[in-house]
This record gives sequence, C-alpha cells and structure tokens, in this order.
Amino acid sequence: MAAAAAATATTAPSSPFLRRAAAAPTTGPHYQLRCSPKPSPLELRQRAARAAPARALLPDRITPFSFDADGDDHPREECGVFGVIGDPDASSLCYLGLQKLQHRGEEGAGIAAADADGKLKSVTGLGLVGDVFGDPTRLAKLPGDAAIGHVRYSTAGASSMRNVQPFLAAYRFGQLAVAHNGNLVNYQALRNKLEAQGSIFNTSSDTEVILHLIATSLSRPLLSRICDACERLNGAYSLLFLTADKVFAVRDPFGFRPLVMGRRPNGAVVFASETCALDLIDAAYEREVAPGEVVVVDRRDMSVSYACLVPHRPRKSCVFEHIYFALPNSVVFGHAVHERRSAYGRALAEESPAPTADVVIPVPDSGFYAALGFAQASGLEFQQGLIRWHYSGRSFIQPSQAIRDLAVKLKLAPVRGVITGKSVVVVDDSLVRGTTSSKIVRLLRDAGAREVHMRIASPPVIGSCLYGIDTPSEGELISNRMDLEGVRRTIGCDSLAFLSLDKLHSIYGDEAHELCDACFSRNYPVLPTVPEPVPELVSAFED
Repeated sequence: MAAAAAATATTAPSSPFLRRAAAAPTTGPHYQLRCSPKPSPLELRQRAARAAPARALLPDRITPFSFDADGDDHPREECGVFGVIGDPDASSLCYLGLQKLQHRGEEGAGIAAADADGKLKSVTGLGLVGDVFGDPTRLAKLPGDAAIGHVRYSTAGASSMRNVQPFLAAYRFGQLAVAHNGNLVNYQALRNKLEAQGSIFNTSSDTEVILHLIATSLSRPLLSRICDACERLNGAYSLLFLTADKVFAVRDPFGFRPLVMGRRPNGAVVFASETCALDLIDAAYEREVAPGEVVVVDRRDMSVSYACLVPHRPRKSCVFEHIYFALPNSVVFGHAVHERRSAYGRALAEESPAPTADVVIPVPDSGFYAALGFAQASGLEFQQGLIRWHYSGRSFIQPSQAIRDLAVKLKLAPVRGVITGKSVVVVDDSLVRGTTSSKIVRLLRDAGAREVHMRIASPPVIGSCLYGIDTPSEGELISNRMDLEGVRRTIGCDSLAFLSLDKLHSIYGDEAHELCDACFSRNYPVLPTVPEPVPELVSAFED
C-alpha cells in the first residue's frame, strides 16, 4: 500500500500489518505489579459471568445509552461524521454537511479545523447544528482548508459538553482531532487497562480510548499509530482524524457503519456518513471507504493514499441503515436507500396482504417508501393519511397522561378525509416498544377508521444493538416479550404482520450474509469483551 510504504524506517512501529516491529523503551519510571489479596468487585462480576450461560455475556447495552421514554418509538443513530480537505471554505462546508446529517444526531455538534499554520482549533456545543453555529463568529474562528465535524446523540455521559466531538488532543507529536461513529464493545476493558497504566480520562465516551491508544503506541509515523490502535478495537467505528497536514478516514473491518468518499469540482476531498451530504455541497460520490481500510489525504499536495488496517473479515453492514436511519436520497452500502425501502414494502405485501383494505398510508417520515411499495404491489390506493408536525420538539415530563396523549396529536395528525369509514393499512419501518404504534391506532380509530391493519417493513426487533445504535433494553422490546398475537392485542390493531427475516434476506440475495441483523436474530458478529481484573500499579520507588 502506498501509505504504508511511505512510513519511515527510522522508528519502530509495532503494527504487524504494516510489517513493523518495536522494542519497548528501557528508560523512565519502573513499576511493579501488586494485586489485591481480595477479589475486586470487577473480578467477582467476571467470575459470575463465566459461571452464567453464554447468553448472559450479551448485556442489554455495552455502553449505556439513554432512551427517551416519551419520544419517537424508533432506535436512534448515535452519530454522523463529515470532513473536507483542500477547500478554503472547509469549516463552512463542514457546517452544511453536518446540517444534512442532522438526523443522525440532534443533541450535540462540533467542528475542528486546521488553519494555514497547521494549528487545530475546535468549536463544539449542545443542540442542533444551527444552534451551535448560529453565531457567525463561531465559524469565523475555524479558518483553514481542512476540517472534520460530528453530530451526536448522548450516550453514557448524557448531554455533557465534554462528550461532544470532535475531540481535540495534544500529545508529543502534535495535535490530533477525531470524530467517531459507532460503538466499541471492548471499551471498558481497554479503559480499565489504560487507567491502570496511568491514563486520565476526561469524558465517558468510548472515542477517548482511541486517542489514548494512539498516544501510547510505540509506532511511528501517525498512520502506523492509528493502525496499531485500531487493531486493539472491537466493534463498530467509522473514524475521521485531522492533523496539521492530513485527514485520515478509517472504517472497521466489518463495515458496520457507513463512510463514503467524494470530490468537489475544485479537487477537495470529502468524507461523510451518507451521500446526501456530498450532494448538498456539489461533491461527486466516488466510493465507500472499504471495511478495514485507511484513506489518507495530504493537504500539501492533495495526494490520496490507502492502507489495509486489519486482515479481511466477513462484511457485516447494519441493515437498519437501509430500514430507518439513512435519508432516502442517500446511497448506503452501495444501494439507493429509497429503492431498498420500496422493496421491503413490496415483499411485505406479498407475504402479508390485507385483502379487505381500502387505502395504504405510511407512518411519516421513514415509512413512506415502504408504504408506497406495499400499495404498488397490492394495487391499493396510496394516501398521506398522517401528517407529521416537525416543530413540536421532544415531549419530556408532562403534567398528566391526558396532556401527554394530546402531545402525540401535535406530532402526528390524521387526515380525516382519507381515513373516515375506511379499512386502513398503516405501514411503518419498524416496531420497537410499541408505544407509538398503539397511539397511532387510537388516533386512526378516533378519526373514524373502520379497520386498522399494521404492517411493519422489517422483522421483529428482539435484541439490543451493540454497535452504535441507541435501542431500549431487551426487556423493553415488545417483540422480545410477546408473541405476534400478544403484540397485536397490546397495540390494538385488527391485524399485524412483520416482514420475515428470510424475506428480508431474499431481497439482498447473495449479499444477505454481508448484513448485520443482530437486532432481529441475536447473531452478533462481534461479542462484547468482559473486562479483566486489573492489578494495582504501584511505583517501585514507593516505600
């Protein structure tokens, strides 16, 4: 690989995949290991996990997520990333790209940029992209022709400013900024070891582990340090790194989360979680960053080089990107999202028709194309029977249940002329807890629907995601607690059907084995790591 071949031989990187070797330094403080005579709480938990069945090693969440109990009944994407190099308006373009990726994270946003002198600066904040950068002076603080940005939903650290990315760090070889989409299933194990070795963490984000691994790596140059760090990561990660003169784009070997590359007419290289962000800034889509690949762009001559991060692994792309997360005008994992969703709807109509129905309506917005496909395959009329109000904000604690129910009507309003007296098929992309679906059924019945038939354009969700998606615990997943009839009774519809997992696989044909469908099958490609007991580190110079 060009980038790997360019690594200098005057230092000793440790990455075997770049064919480097390193000897540990012999200077510095000396340490001895001292283990506590009593087992630590962590060790006790580990012993219990070993004694438990294998299923117990799959906790509901590896990194604890917060799930809004009164909000939309869908899983939430955790993050979106965007980067530009080679354009004098890099931070402004990054701002626009993050606006287009706002659906991937609405609780925090940030941009880091490298100025003409190679100095990195960042601006981050809580809220939507437009809120964080609404003051023009904030973008003015980010000059330069290279920038990376990030949007996020809160994870383990709640909505804390310190967890908003990109993270900007200074270490002995200079400044480094990182933006991460995904989730590391061995985060706690890595953090425990790093803390035992003296690392100090400022956030509760798994992304900070990556910075510590890079800083403590013995490899040189930075490409080797990044590869060295990523070899120790398990789970999902699509990463953008920014330095004084380069941008690095990295994707995990399974390709869980999307990351694409494009180019603007002036030659600037752009990276994004989705192609819709490329379209907005007139960047032509070139290709995906391949699973297990590092793409390096040098701002000095705009050369692009590539390196293989790790040995080949079976590809496992998140199928929920097509089902719900990505915008329908994006191309994700090589497929147009709107075409995939239309295919789900057609397949659902073949498997579970509604012969007595008069009209098909979508649950806006993500159910639109699946409902359209269902209507086309069924020969039924397609109508917009529910109108989504986009300006109501999130419904937090309300004074009474009656007021909370009224708040639902603010978010979704029925079109009575479409519904009254009709047998209605309602098509949604997924069903997670069932709370929103039951409210929709009541809304339609109150609007005069004669029958309500729910059709879900994905299989039943029975497992929590471990790879960067905010899903409820398995006890909250209605299809994990009840059979089909139990779910139907709880929702209150006249009939209910899901797209079967076999039918979903048939849509992808030979590519079906390249999907991660663990939320439907509980077949997890990468299992979480149970943290090892960490011995105490004591300086040899202590008394």
